[in-house]
Amino acid sequence: MTVARFRETFPRARWSDVLQAWTVPGTTARRRIDRWLATEANRTRPFEEERGRDAFAFEPILSPYLSVSDRGFRIRTPYLRTVVEELRQIPFARWNGEEKVWEVPYASYDDLQHRWETIEEAAKHCEPEERRKRAEARKGTAEEAKARRRALGRRKRRLAVPSDDLPPLDRPVATASYGIVVVTEVTGELVDPQEVAEAYPHAKQERVWGIWRSPTLEELVQAWPARMEAAEEERRRGWWQLPWELRAARRKARSAERRLERINESKA
Repeated sequence: MTVARFRETFPRARWSDVLQAWTVPGTTARRRIDRWLATEANRTRPFEEERGRDAFAFEPILSPYLSVSDRGFRIRTPYLRTVVEELRQIPFARWNGEEKVWEVPYASYDDLQHRWETIEEAAKHCEPEERRKRAEARKGTAEEAKARRRALGRRKRRLAVPSDDLPPLDRPVATASYGIVVVTEVTGELVDPQEVAEAYPHAKQERVWGIWRSPTLEELVQAWPARMEAAEEERRRGWWQLPWELRAARRKARSAERRLERINESKA
């Protein structure tokens, strides 16, 4: 029935076996299709919401992280990137910044139920009490010492780079330890080989300290990523050209800039 309505609305539409999709000619095709999709969504939404309500009543999600409202579900968990990425994959899920809660309509209950086990396990893992238990278990271990050294490097914003193969200054590059960064200065101070033995076990070059900062959104937008994945030799070096997929990094930079703007506005 949906195809019949589509053919009636777009009589010039043709099916493409190569694309496995319908193609609609015309310069205004995109706007016309968007209007038609909105109409179809309004047609099916009441039935999908009713089906979601019935599915929840038959097999409810019982969790302290989920509550029910008139419009759908409200999800409040400790912040964790895994939880955010899972919720973003659910159709029509949205973040309510005022109440600090994710909202999911009844129509998306099947998708929420499919992803809920991952969401709940990640949220429990991030609870303060669970983090405290893991910290107690790590005390005095080699893992804790390694984490302390990594935290010190992040706090000082230092990156050990080969003295004979320095990264470009003031341009975003990818690193194994700190993700995408911008190296602003190479101090020339030699690095104690024991300090970087864990991070670069195969490195033979003499290394010096470089000072880095997080990239801005504008720098990530203007950056030219590599056409191919970084080779093993580049990864051993400690830095390499940006990967092709930068959406997550740009989203993170955009969020950081918005957060800084809100802080500055509150101070003003």
